[in-house]
Amino acid sequence: MVAKTHYRCMSDDEFRLLRDCIYAQYGIHFAPDSKYILEKRLSGRLTDLDLPTFQEYCRYIQHLQGKEQELLVIMDVLTNNETYFFREPFQLKAFSEEVIPELITKKTALGNRSLRIWSAGCSTGEEPYTIAMLLSGIPELAGWDIEIIGTDISQKVLQHAQRALYGKSSFRATTEQDLKRFFLLHEDGFVVKDSIRKMVTIRNFNIFDENRHSDIGAVDIIFCRNVMIYFDQSAKKRAIDLFYSDLQGGGFLLLGHSESLMNIPTAFTLRHFLNDMIYQKPESFSQGGAA
Repeated sequence: MVAKTHYRCMSDDEFRLLRDCIYAQYGIHFAPDSKYILEKRLSGRLTDLDLPTFQEYCRYIQHLQGKEQELLVIMDVLTNNETYFFREPFQLKAFSEEVIPELITKKTALGNRSLRIWSAGCSTGEEPYTIAMLLSGIPELAGWDIEIIGTDISQKVLQHAQRALYGKSSFRATTEQDLKRFFLLHEDGFVVKDSIRKMVTIRNFNIFDENRHSDIGAVDIIFCRNVMIYFDQSAKKRAIDLFYSDLQGGGFLLLGHSESLMNIPTAFTLRHFLNDMIYQKPESFSQGGAA
């Protein structure tokens, strides 16, 4: 029998304490009117831990040796991981038909046949696998060393991404042709074919953990779509500065269509392609690695 979750009320002080813990760890900002969301979604966590109040839960987090692990559980509960394959088609068209050919030309001239792409905040994996599918259809990349890295802070969504098994909601923008080309029918849905899966590495990663960015290494392209919506201006600035350092000179940053770098001081330039607008790190910085 499943235990019933009892709804708990959260005081303003408890809300501020939880909000500040989450912000310090992940840069995700919850405005005062989000108190009801934390209250509703985290009541079940109090039931799981047999804690009577949010005050006790705050104490539990403050004195817990595995504080970071509990905050990961909180993020699993609070974040919206809604995504699907081939999301934002105009941007993907600019990526595959304009950005990638430009990089192929530049890298070929330098004798470099490698490509590294980072999907930051990859959720359940549809984005990095979509990138792999698009690259697999570009003949000029045959024989190249291609690495696509998908990262997220949520262990739950990363486990989903590693299984690479998807249901109907993930295919709202997938053609029948692509479904047959890139997936195998499974009793629980469709699973991504091995030829695509082997192009993608899935990792747990916190964007704001500055010490771990060297683990990612210099990349040519960063996708960070529909992640910045959770950040306030200060956290956005921190994330953008880190991305800037991670990118090779001339590298590209792709944000979601509801996101921009407006009002954020940055050295990125906004390139106007035929199909979309994409941010780029100036070419004048080092070709061989991050600036």
